[in-house]
Amino acid sequence: MPGADGPAPVADRRKPARTSGRPPWMERPSPLGRGGKALVIAVIAVVVTYPFLLALGTSLATQEELSANGGYVLLPDHPTLEAYRVVLAGGVVTQAALVSVGITVAGTALSLLCTVTLAYGLSRPGTVAAKPLLLVVLGTFLFTPGLIPLYLTVDAFGMLDTYASLIVPVLVNAFNVVVVRAFFQSIPEELYEAAKLDGAGDFAVLRRIVLPLSKAVIAVVGLFYAVMYWNTFFNAVLFLNDNSKLPLQVILRTYVVQGEALNAKALGVSVLPPSTALQMAVLILAVVPIFCVFPFLQKYFVKGVLTGAVKA
Repeated sequence: MPGADGPAPVADRRKPARTSGRPPWMERPSPLGRGGKALVIAVIAVVVTYPFLLALGTSLATQEELSANGGYVLLPDHPTLEAYRVVLAGGVVTQAALVSVGITVAGTALSLLCTVTLAYGLSRPGTVAAKPLLLVVLGTFLFTPGLIPLYLTVDAFGMLDTYASLIVPVLVNAFNVVVVRAFFQSIPEELYEAAKLDGAGDFAVLRRIVLPLSKAVIAVVGLFYAVMYWNTFFNAVLFLNDNSKLPLQVILRTYVVQGEALNAKALGVSVLPPSTALQMAVLILAVVPIFCVFPFLQKYFVKGVLTGAVKA
């Protein structure tokens, strides 16, 4: 009831305070929104995995199943590993796979060595000509050599028809250098100073302090390099003339993309499985190594790349 001294107080019409303590854009999405996201993710997963599963199923199928299903089988009734046995028994495919493995291992190791040492030098204050050298590295984003100058350079250094032509021209990637340099700069300066007070030199600091703290970014950059070397194709076609030195991706293009038939002599066998199964087996063998490595390094991607992106 209103009092004698004045009207009754007006009810407080202000909105109740938020209890979650989060801004509106961070509120939990509605059930409809969550369902929509799940549907989109499911569609993307199907679109991505279906071609891989179709290739895998076809590589395991028999000739009768391939003929009955128009040449491709998703779920073979009688799966067989005959195509993989023939491909891995020897011949041109096995040789190409060994070449790709060797190039990937050697190239990744050398690229990581050069990238880490260059990024460490550019990240430390007082390095001689650090800024001009950094500008040169960043300049490669804007100015890339043409095809003819690249070929003439490789020829001038005597690297034609050698495995070095697949590694040296792409030994250091400017983006990877920038990412690793930014990660090194994010390490607290007190750690560097404490190591210097203990008498450690630059290489000792890099080996004992920096590298143990940089496993995430090194894993990410290492995977970038490994994928690049494993997928080497254009430089191999351009610089290699000896067919015995061709990597797996060139063989994959020859027998799968161009549709050239695999022959028993090239594979070192007398009887061949279905040609489509052999082609899909080569395709799976070209994809599986990176497919198996990626899950073990996925956890480092956000930490490694995001740090470089924010600091750069």
